[in-house]
Amino acid sequence: MEVTAKAKYVRISPIKVRKLIGSLKGKSVQAGLEALKFMPQKGAGLVEKVIRSAVANADQVSGLDVDNLIIRNITADSGPTLKRFRARARGRGTRILKRTAHITVHLTEKSS
Repeated sequence: MEVTAKAKYVRISPIKVRKLIGSLKGKSVQAGLEALKFMPQKGAGLVEKVIRSAVANADQVSGLDVDNLIIRNITADSGPTLKRFRARARGRGTRILKRTAHITVHLTEKSS
């Protein structure tokens, strides 16, 4: 059985989140949360929140042992981009892209 949690339209670039989640795939949930605790990036807190939401979802599903969950897959897809302009010299404007991300976590039970 698999449990999923999503955080959509998170105001962080998906590239920054992907740097963090590469080391979490395949780890147990407890090990993943411990690793995120010591990462100083903003995205670490956002990913931790989604993992905790997936664990809470697993707690609601009958027949799943929360202590034996592993992170099967975790992805950071790009969401819509907010396009803004900044005034520059000689009346010009340059584009500022404020990117958003959709973070998805899939948890499964460890096969014994």
